[in-house]
Amino acid sequence: MIGKSLLLAAVFTVPLAMSAAALDRDRESVPWFMKRQDSSGQAPDPATTREAVIQVYAARAVGWRGVFAVHTWIAVKPAGAPRFTRYEVIGFGVGRGIPAIRVDRMGPDNYWFGARPDLLLDRRGPDAERLIDKIQTAIASYPWPNEYTTWPGPNSNTFTAWIAREVPELRLTLPSVAIGKDYLGVTPVGLAPSGTGVQLSLFGLAGAMVAANEGIEINVLGLVLGVDIKSPALMLPGIGRIGVPRPVD
Repeated sequence: MIGKSLLLAAVFTVPLAMSAAALDRDRESVPWFMKRQDSSGQAPDPATTREAVIQVYAARAVGWRGVFAVHTWIAVKPAGAPRFTRYEVIGFGVGRGIPAIRVDRMGPDNYWFGARPDLLLDRRGPDAERLIDKIQTAIASYPWPNEYTTWPGPNSNTFTAWIAREVPELRLTLPSVAIGKDYLGVTPVGLAPSGTGVQLSLFGLAGAMVAANEGIEINVLGLVLGVDIKSPALMLPGIGRIGVPRPVD
């Protein structure tokens, strides 16, 4: 019994220690708020890309939070629009009455305080155009527009996961380290963010998910251990995905 408990503890703590070591190696001497926030060059230029575009990004969270989690956001550009609009939830200032949902704090694909974002979803053309209104409706109906809790949620990943569940046609698969994506409020059962399965969640603190896109995930105190069968990989706490890269949706 003790051996099994030690093994379970190691499965969660060793990956976190490795994630912390990697974050420490990447640490720069400048303060976090002075790290690069310019474009990563992944969003198309609206001047030359006239079709509708929807993109979703994830980047390692700021400071110690980066050991555990990523920050996610969504950017949309209707057909013919001269610019993107970026939507995300940010905790800075919420305690002083600032809304959690922020619009255009940065460009669509900017570095997140030194962390280069990963492109999770890239939809273009007429299909994207049809989904943009649904995305904006989902944003307007987000249940926690003035709330932010780093752990277990609602946070930035709760917001992106809400949009994904409300617009299942996106088939958006969020990283296993998007802590907060499993927060469903008082509802214990819901769709997986991708819309391809179901999940159980106790306020984001514990639960499980089975879905075609996400695979099988077990949530313990917000940390996820799982296996992706569709694109074979393991999901480890802090580290995230190890295995075949998941294709951009």
